Amino acid sequence: MFGFIARRKLVSGLCAATALAGSALFVVQAQPALAATNQFKGVNWADTRDNYNSGWVIPDGLAASDNYSQVYSIADSYIKAFQANLGANTVRLPINPPSVSQSWWGAYRGAIDAALADGMKVIISAWTQSTSTGTITDMTAWTNMWSTVVGQYGGNANVYFEPLNEPYGYSLSQWVSICSSWLAQFSSVPRGRVIISGTGYNDHVTGVGASSALTGTLLSLHYYGTWNNYTQESQWESDLNSRIGSYTSRTIIDEFGAPMTTGVNYLANHNGAVEQSYFAAVTDLSRADGMGNVYWAGLKTGDSYSMEYHNGSGLSNNNASGVTQVRWGWGY
Repeated sequence: MFGFIARRKLVSGLCAATALAGSALFVVQAQPALAATNQFKGVNWADTRDNYNSGWVIPDGLAASDNYSQVYSIADSYIKAFQANLGANTVRLPINPPSVSQSWWGAYRGAIDAALADGMKVIISAWTQSTSTGTITDMTAWTNMWSTVVGQYGGNANVYFEPLNEPYGYSLSQWVSICSSWLAQFSSVPRGRVIISGTGYNDHVTGVGASSALTGTLLSLHYYGTWNNYTQESQWESDLNSRIGSYTSRTIIDEFGAPMTTGVNYLANHNGAVEQSYFAAVTDLSRADGMGNVYWAGLKTGDSYSMEYHNGSGLSNNNASGVTQVRWGWGY
């Protein structure tokens, strides 16, 4: 929790739907990302300590002692809850070199496999070891990690690969060079299944979008309400559009979020309140422009942004109005 909150504060300094009824599952099959990205209706499933971690990343509800079948069973339950409670069809999961090179990978694959068996799209994204590291610290370990992951999931059309989350330590040219090398090494993966992070904290995609070396890839944008103090939806939309430019057809907002445990009504005050106007802008713009988005976080105990909370052996929604607004952004 604290690592993520600190990161949002750091970014702030740097970057001056009726509720779903019943238990029906909403599963949408993978589609080619040609004219829009709104096939991605997703949530992040995050480590309670935060995905920035020097050891294994272990999403909320899993334990380092779990074996493959235990991870699969827990993940299957949570994925079905994401589908039934929210209508999600995508889950974004974190990896890092220790999580893939060490014994945890044998168990952790159960989460990916369960999501795929349940008809979900899976975005696998690489994290650095801390919020203070915006570059790949061990290129060999990072490359080996991706060789393992792509070797096992490169042939699955519902798996998408995000080489590095928030590459803020690189200049645009450096980041394009790293991504170009990734694309060359893993050329068997269709570019439409590679998600290139925007520069900085994924906070602008105009630079990577304009790069001819990255043509055909999807683009990842992060956007948070702590980055400005606007109170009008139009102000947030203008700022968001400036970060996307002409690349809406390739962009997925794969991190955005707002407090879900504080009782905010996200169906009101779209003009006049910071949190509600921000949240309305992201979801309205996503719907209008056909952009997919992946909410932060679908499940992360201790983070006020978490959309879900543990309710016995299942999951329940923290904020019905937040669910409604997210579903509106997904096109429901």
